[in-house]
Amino acid sequence: MGKKFGDGIITTAALIIIGVLLFELIIFLHEGGHFITAKKSGIKVNEFALGMGPKIFSFTKGETTYSLRLFPIGGFCAMEGEDEESENPRAFNNAKVWKRMIVVIAGAVMNILLGIALMFVIVVQQDVYSSTTISAFPEMSYSANCGLQTGDTFKKINGYDILNAKDISFAIATSQVQEVDGKEVNIYKQDASIALCRAYSEVYSEDYSDEKLTGLVKIIQDGVNHINSAKTVSEAEKYLSDYSKKLYEAVGKTDYTEPQIEVKETRQRYRADIEVLRNGQTVTIPDVDFYTYKTADSDKPSVSIDFYTEPIEKNFFTVISETFSQSISIVRSVWSTLAGLVQGKFTFNDVSGPVGATSAITQVASKGLEESFGTAVNNIVFMMMVISINLGIVNMLPFPALDGGRFVFLLIEAIRKKPVPRKYEAYVNAAGMALLFLFMILITIKDVWQLFA
Repeated sequence: MGKKFGDGIITTAALIIIGVLLFELIIFLHEGGHFITAKKSGIKVNEFALGMGPKIFSFTKGETTYSLRLFPIGGFCAMEGEDEESENPRAFNNAKVWKRMIVVIAGAVMNILLGIALMFVIVVQQDVYSSTTISAFPEMSYSANCGLQTGDTFKKINGYDILNAKDISFAIATSQVQEVDGKEVNIYKQDASIALCRAYSEVYSEDYSDEKLTGLVKIIQDGVNHINSAKTVSEAEKYLSDYSKKLYEAVGKTDYTEPQIEVKETRQRYRADIEVLRNGQTVTIPDVDFYTYKTADSDKPSVSIDFYTEPIEKNFFTVISETFSQSISIVRSVWSTLAGLVQGKFTFNDVSGPVGATSAITQVASKGLEESFGTAVNNIVFMMMVISINLGIVNMLPFPALDGGRFVFLLIEAIRKKPVPRKYEAYVNAAGMALLFLFMILITIKDVWQLFA
């Protein structure tokens, strides 16, 4: 017992160290992007720091001080004349505007490049990749009842362009749960399919031969296929009754209760309008439901992908293709999420800061440990990949105090042929920084509250 407990502590400590090192790598490369381009542009760098707070140690080489600071929550690249006027000809404010543009945006670019590299680490380990073409449906599939067919290739989900399997996951996961008419024929067919599958679990026995079990599964599959093809509730009801009878007769059971479907006024469903490529033609299928379920610890329903997709063979070209394709999907999902926040599709509770991110990393690491230490590490790498790309994109936003905001001022300078007065830029950046700090404080309070609640 003591050895197992000790091993658990060591494993957890190792995962924490890996997470911290990856997070510091994200910061190091971001600030390193500013540092390298500044040096190459002839701009004087006063200090390059990893971490924040008091210095643990530092050394000076040439004109730059390199320091490691106590708190591993950030870093900085302090350039001469970056935030104040300087007469030094090698100061940031005296460099050509195009050089300053490169220096300002380089940190975000490095984060995106790191995200692509981490995505490659994840992708190259996979044996096969998922396509966007449906290969089959499980027996309890909701979407099969709503018009999706084997061979359909996804093109759009609720207007969101589908380029790869990751886009499918994102589009379905971010769809909104709806209150729908519980008397719809599709709802009845969903319930009927589940009822028939439950009937199978009632008649199943480990004592049956493989041949008999195969026969029972065949009855279920045929029954579900007929239920899915039904045009009316009464037709689906008849198929449920007929195939339930076949199932029970196949095991010699005559005393049974025929499955009954409870009809409700409304149901909650994750529903979307789907555009697919079918037999060379673009087909639009409205109101497609995805498998919607509730867990014991949540009142809000969850959604699950309820179809299988055709595999993509792994080779050199597909590894490279999937690396860039999935990285692009992460970028698109970040922009789509930001747009969703502005449009009100997502709420304040859907946003997380460092505390929420740390909690999420802990959860995926713990889940991965149920399988293996390597899986836990891969889960952390995936989260860090998402964080790195997020950091890169958010930093590019044209918001004061962010790299994107500074880039806007430089763009104005390039167009006007003269800089915006430094005092006005300082006022705007100070206001932006204050808003960012306020936002981060609110997000942190919310994350801590959710953590304990």
